[in-house]
Amino acid sequence: MILSDYTSPGFYCELTDSPDSAPIRARLESLTIDALHRRAAAAEAELYNLGITFTVYSDKDAIDRILPFDVIPRVIPAAEWARIESGVIQRVAALNLLLADLYHDQRILKDRILPADLILDHKQFRPEMQGIDLPHGTYVHICGTDIIRGADGGFMVLEDNARTPSGVSYVIENRHMMLRAFPDLIDGVGVRPIDSYGLQLRAALRECAPVADPAIVLLSPGSYNSAFFEHVFLAREMGVPLVEGRDLVVIDDRVFMRTIGGHAPVEMIYRRLNDDFLDPEAFNPDSMLGVKGLMRAYRAGNVGLANAVGTGIADDKAVYAYMPRIIRYYLGQDPILPNVETHLCREADGLAYTLDHLDQLVVKPVGEAGGYGITIGPRASRAELDACRAQLLADPANYISQPCISLSVAPTLVEGRVEPRHVDLRPFAITGAKTWVLPGGLTRVALREGSLIVNSSQGGGSKDTWVLE
Repeated sequence: MILSDYTSPGFYCELTDSPDSAPIRARLESLTIDALHRRAAAAEAELYNLGITFTVYSDKDAIDRILPFDVIPRVIPAAEWARIESGVIQRVAALNLLLADLYHDQRILKDRILPADLILDHKQFRPEMQGIDLPHGTYVHICGTDIIRGADGGFMVLEDNARTPSGVSYVIENRHMMLRAFPDLIDGVGVRPIDSYGLQLRAALRECAPVADPAIVLLSPGSYNSAFFEHVFLAREMGVPLVEGRDLVVIDDRVFMRTIGGHAPVEMIYRRLNDDFLDPEAFNPDSMLGVKGLMRAYRAGNVGLANAVGTGIADDKAVYAYMPRIIRYYLGQDPILPNVETHLCREADGLAYTLDHLDQLVVKPVGEAGGYGITIGPRASRAELDACRAQLLADPANYISQPCISLSVAPTLVEGRVEPRHVDLRPFAITGAKTWVLPGGLTRVALREGSLIVNSSQGGGSKDTWVLE
């Protein structure tokens, strides 16, 4: 029995601590470890064959690789999912209201809820967006909210991903893999389906386009981008052309796609390209990836962009610290999902506390992603702590600190054994006229023993996420 020797001392376990997962545990117990290992090997081989990969530019020996997939699912009971879903919808609503305000009247700055310099001096704040009115006030069409569970079983938001959140292709492919490899495990359990993501995304983009029946494209940086597999996947799921910047042209403030039959109009673009590279006329003049004049067409209201330009402000980890206040300011509600306690090193008290408790805290740069630049105090060497201290003193505004959370764990197949490994969750929310949340999301798992870093770029893998009916 694969769980007979499994324990998770000191951590909340997503499988064994949930009474609702008892039927799934019973089915898992009917498998031998050898049978589980054989099916896992077959699933991994299929991932290779299907080309489901991501890119790690820092590894010269294995640039393109599959995202490691663990075959033991993460289970979320219906009542827990209802709380997560409502919390994500609340958070996305607040983010869209924040961005609409920042690019219009800036009431939140005038009322001193947010420090003005935090926003106006930020490299992701785009003055080019001032005064642009967007359909339904939607700036963040696709949001990935990173959620963790602590030792007490409570959920907390770790960060918001409101620029170009990635990973949803793995969510859907993981489910397909489980249906093929473990039909006996999932059959009759009552797991909520996830196959409608592409249709939901296309419908939301149509709602936010400047015309009633828009031509939609997905704009990719190209095949060398780390998430290119996902770009191909999503274009196929939506049934829209996958294009690069060279495939588009702006004429008289309108966007057209170059085709063998001539120029075809484009009214909505799902862009997987950061602001800096989007339009060499408006941003980085050296960009070879974007479309010259795209911002002119955008400002003229002739094309929609998802996500909107300038949403990077909402990704910032310092702005994240103010999210409870932002939610109360715009919605008059308490947050359904709390933040992790966060100390702002840009503030004297926050810096002093961080420096005094450096060996107990997790220190993060505010603008980084992918798990880069993080110092986990309790696990850092003296040299690493000294280097972190020097960075904090040199540029305190670039850092926040948080307590080291005892992340929940889930049973994971590791080298022929089932062991606890730390996990997080990234639900994906799609917003057009209203917000829909994909049931489940990307469960990332830290495959190295004791590691708290779940990012794929840092050696993490993923699991299928089962939300029960």
